[in-house]
Amino acid sequence: MLTLCKAALDVLGCDDANKKANKTRKYKTQWDAGDIASIGTAEGIPDRPARPEKPELRDATQMPRRRKAGSDKSKIALLHAISHIELNAVDLAWDIMARFSHLSEENGDDGFRLPKAFFDDWIKVADDEAKHFLLLQDRLSDFDAAYGDLPAHDGLWEASIRTAEDFPARLAIVPMVLEARGLDVTPQMIKMMEEQGDEKTVGMLQIIHDDEITHVRAGTVWFEKWCEYNNLDIEEHWQHLVKTYFDGRLKRPFNHPSREEAGMIRDWYEPLADL
Repeated sequence: MLTLCKAALDVLGCDDANKKANKTRKYKTQWDAGDIASIGTAEGIPDRPARPEKPELRDATQMPRRRKAGSDKSKIALLHAISHIELNAVDLAWDIMARFSHLSEENGDDGFRLPKAFFDDWIKVADDEAKHFLLLQDRLSDFDAAYGDLPAHDGLWEASIRTAEDFPARLAIVPMVLEARGLDVTPQMIKMMEEQGDEKTVGMLQIIHDDEITHVRAGTVWFEKWCEYNNLDIEEHWQHLVKTYFDGRLKRPFNHPSREEAGMIRDWYEPLADL
């Protein structure tokens, strides 16, 4: 019987980027239809998901600087960088479902337990990220380019490795720091594309931004539930985990309206930009 964890391992083990995205969309449809009815358990979760041979992964300090000019070359670089983020986000969503499946209500009744609603949220996140990746590939093809044509950095998955054994830390860092950062920077990208008259890219980036609000909100909701169950102060515990697991301080400017819509409170994150 196909379980959600088996689907997760299949996606994480797929080394073809487009197939990874399409498998994700297929499994989301099966989950919604009830064809995948069990969460199951996951064994042998890879430390790193399978990846295509390209792009070449580099340290962030070795990445070429992207220019803000409106040339096709700079636009390809921007779209490629976002594509890499979205593909990592697909794997991150599947990884949290598989890695913390032992916390599901299906797999026990003692201690903090994750109901089906948690997995509903995260398979939606995975599906959204897959949709974003495929949209970006379509746009890159307009410029005779594709994912893998340029180098990319590996910082996103390094955050995953650091939080592999800590459920609240994974929520605190991935959706509530890294994805929240996307809410801060995407509006400026949209403005830049509007100035260039690129309505196709504007529409695509707006979809990504709006979906990311729901992803950050999912992280915030389940982090709050963890803290409430364990009688922890949400603000203090989140700040503690960010200081412990995140390499670097939070960057201004913040997109306060989108962050607020996602359930994040200024008092949580503003002090961490002043460290």
